[in-house]
Amino acid sequence: MKTNRILEKMRRGERAVGAVMNFPSEEIVELLGIAGLDFVSFDGQHGAFSRETLDHLCRAADQAGLTPIARVPDIEASTILSYLDRGIMGITGPNIDTREQAVALAEACKFSPEGKRSFGSTRGNRFGFSEDRQAWMAHVNANILVIAQIESKTAVANLPDILGVAGIDLFTGGPNDLAQSLGFPGEPNHPRVKETMNEAARLIHKAGKKLAKEVMDSISIAELVVNSARALREKDKGQPTR
Repeated sequence: MKTNRILEKMRRGERAVGAVMNFPSEEIVELLGIAGLDFVSFDGQHGAFSRETLDHLCRAADQAGLTPIARVPDIEASTILSYLDRGIMGITGPNIDTREQAVALAEACKFSPEGKRSFGSTRGNRFGFSEDRQAWMAHVNANILVIAQIESKTAVANLPDILGVAGIDLFTGGPNDLAQSLGFPGEPNHPRVKETMNEAARLIHKAGKKLAKEVMDSISIAELVVNSARALREKDKGQPTR
């Protein structure tokens, strides 16, 4: 049975390495596997991912030896289920502002008794072909990574309550949306934004929890392409023509 490479490394005190994609490409997923990465993350909140493309991308990730995870567009149970049923093994829930939303995120990601996820005979569940369904569901629960995204002043204010919710593995920020929430749109590096993010990190650590960036290193595929192209252009400047 498949295991979550991010959780495996986290439990050993190691860092997982992966890439973030905001557009679908099975070929890039294959290349990431050839590069020996641990995971690939699909940005379903802002990227163009349908259920069909997620099916294909998760299949490519499985074949490449990568753990597929995703940020979902919202934390409705039906939305999260549609990602998990495709084969996604980690969910980042955006805009977690309250304890109730954190509970909803955690419960949507896990089967009973840990949550309320519905069982479906989809590729994420081996199309329903498991000799011991109880054992399968327990294995899946142990290998689903749940990340809560804290990205507003309301979320930071409610963070002590959010941190008490069982089933959230990691926390992550959202400096651009937090900047807007604090009244500094387009200024993710504003001192007030940094101060608020530092306070959130302090509360997370005080509760014995971790930030996603402390256990996961990732690179944006879009940034990699653009930065590599720009570097090539800079290198070529001033070179004599042939």
